Amino acid sequence: MDLRRHFRELHARPFVIPNPWDVGSARIFASLGFSALATTSGGFAATLGRRDGRVTRHEALVHGTAIAEATPLPVSADLEAGFGDSPQAVSETIARASATPLAGCSIEDWSGGANPRLYPRELAVDRIRAAVESARHDASPLVLTARCENHLRGNPDLADTIARLSAYQEAGADVLYAPGLRDLGEIRSLVASVDRPVNVLILPGGPSVPELFAAGATRVSVGSAIAMAAQAAAVEAARELLNPGTHTFWTRALASAKEISAALE
Repeated sequence: MDLRRHFRELHARPFVIPNPWDVGSARIFASLGFSALATTSGGFAATLGRRDGRVTRHEALVHGTAIAEATPLPVSADLEAGFGDSPQAVSETIARASATPLAGCSIEDWSGGANPRLYPRELAVDRIRAAVESARHDASPLVLTARCENHLRGNPDLADTIARLSAYQEAGADVLYAPGLRDLGEIRSLVASVDRPVNVLILPGGPSVPELFAAGATRVSVGSAIAMAAQAAAVEAARELLNPGTHTFWTRALASAKEISAALE
């Protein structure tokens, strides 16, 4: 099966795409019946003992490859800002990603790094255009998701978000994504303003998956949320073991042990 073509076709209808952080979680999610997976830069960084944004391009691509090879599902990689400010750096990242089994990837317009900033719109568009052109060198191009980071970075300007995503659409992006949007009215406005599938990130206290689909979202992802939930469960269990020294976490762990074991065979 051409997983890139299959992943592109999945966007003809709404679906949920969970974000595994390692091979084990990828296999567990696949066993539950999801149709595709996406990596999480934050979740993966935590497995290396680092904060989000501190993974190298090589590490991200090796990780994405491992996730893609772990299940028969298409996988989209979180490639952050493309591991370089220039369009040329983004083009190189996409070229390397195209040589892996990944079905898709995302590129965002927030630089990260030591001096993080939102890229000026013209440069941000050039970066997406370079990513698209690089992907199209492959006979079966990666499905490219363009991310506008406004609402995660203290600039909840819906008009600017729509303008940026519209420009990324014109540059050739296949999927549009504005993580941080939680208002259903704003999500409807975004969906109505573009003609590409829109990915929406679930957020604490935000709309449910059915509500997001009803608002027009094609794809719903969780980012690092499930990875953080797993880490929180580990902290809770370890604290209980330390003080008071009980182990009720065993009961919770055993409740899903057979299902998890079956997924990991």
